[in-house]
Amino acid sequence: MNASERLWNTNYIKVMAANFMIYFSFMLLTPLLPIYLHDTFAASKDTIGLVLFGYSVLALVMRLFSGYIVDSFPRKQVAFISFFFFTLFFVGYIAAGSLLLFAVVRTLHGAPFGAVTVSNSTIAIDVLPSSRRTEGIGYYGLGNNIASAISPSVALWIYHSTHNFTILFWMAMLTALLGLVISSTVKLPVRELRRDKKAVSLDRFFLTRGWSHALTITLYAFSYGVVSTYLAIYGQQQLGIDGGAGLFFLLLSVGLITSRLTGNRLLRAGRLVHSASIGVCVSAVGYLLFAAMPNEVGYYGAALVIGLGNGRMYPAYQNMFVDMAEHSQRGTANSSILVSWDVGVGLGILLGGVVAEHCGYTAAFYVAWAVNLAGALFFFLHTRHDFQRKRLR
Repeated sequence: MNASERLWNTNYIKVMAANFMIYFSFMLLTPLLPIYLHDTFAASKDTIGLVLFGYSVLALVMRLFSGYIVDSFPRKQVAFISFFFFTLFFVGYIAAGSLLLFAVVRTLHGAPFGAVTVSNSTIAIDVLPSSRRTEGIGYYGLGNNIASAISPSVALWIYHSTHNFTILFWMAMLTALLGLVISSTVKLPVRELRRDKKAVSLDRFFLTRGWSHALTITLYAFSYGVVSTYLAIYGQQQLGIDGGAGLFFLLLSVGLITSRLTGNRLLRAGRLVHSASIGVCVSAVGYLLFAAMPNEVGYYGAALVIGLGNGRMYPAYQNMFVDMAEHSQRGTANSSILVSWDVGVGLGILLGGVVAEHCGYTAAFYVAWAVNLAGALFFFLHTRHDFQRKRLR
């Protein structure tokens, strides 16, 4: 094979490593923040949801503009600046001495997170040979999948050994700093910057032709937002599973990694709709299992099933967005799927907390399953046909 057609080239490996560092530092804190807010500031369930919701709001707002920014300005500079501020904000958690200040820091942290995930994933597409792009996009998510497998377990081990969140905040910052260093060494191919004179329109910031895909991704993400945010405190308070979130995310990631590795054959063959169809069905079963079996079997079994489903669904969807976009809209395509995911996760965090506060965790998890099922039904009734009509490649 020609060296220029190599999938695992040096720059792609660096981008994958940077992606791992982004999500390792992110996931090091995410499962434990509800416990931190409850124990440190005596925050109620709906207050926890509101505090964590702000992060998702600013991340999605930033991602709306990030796609246009990475298509219009030097991507390496955009990535470096956003990575730098993503790293810097971890120090703010240490300095926050009140619930209000913590909420402000957490919310503002969403902006660089939104920007760095868009710029890094777009750079990944740039450094891939065109003949291996579909396959490479499928593998790209392995970085955050592996991070999600390791990071929560590390965080929970540190927490239960020390009960010191300051250690976790510093560890997250140092991990992000390592990712920043790796990202700064990536060499990008020269490209002509987009300098079009068209009037500003929504399509510059969001891939409007992919609206039905965006809607379904939002519904799937809602379910993930509810479960991933409240599973640690739910397991601790209602199932008596102390530190179970670590094993949950490990099994989730085993499912994600297994599914991505075995499903890449379908992606290479261009069978995106088929791969997504399998994924959305399996995921819906996983969320039902989590809600309907309030015990360790349901808790851990659902993690594996949801991982198997999302590992098929997400890379297929990401390729769909890219295939519906012009070459000059790669950043916009990437930001669109991430914005949709952010909207869903944010709504899941916020509304999941409200439902859990007033109706209990079981009701919140049934709502998560119902919303996921609605997304799956809409995919089969409309979205898969919409893609066949609108795809450009």
